Amino acid sequence: MLRINVFIKVSDKDRDAVLDAAKALVEASLKDEGCIAYDIFESSTRKDVLMICETWRDEAALSAHENAEHFVTYVPKIQGLAEMKIEKFRF
Repeated sequence: MLRINVFIKVSDKDRDAVLDAAKALVEASLKDEGCIAYDIFESSTRKDVLMICETWRDEAALSAHENAEHFVTYVPKIQGLAEMKIEKFRF
């Protein structure tokens, strides 16, 4: 399985737009084949930090997700409004 942690740093003025896009991405991604978990978290100590945590069955499922319409729609939107750091783990 694969775990993807996406750390998002966003300005106060863009926070609502990023959060809306991220929530839409989460909702659609949970329906992807091979998606074990897909959650968004808001930091309780820093308003400028969000985190998306994804768990995928395998590389094929992750690759299909990265080519899905919702991914290619929402991820560039988030990237245009915020800084993103991605960490990938295998277990």
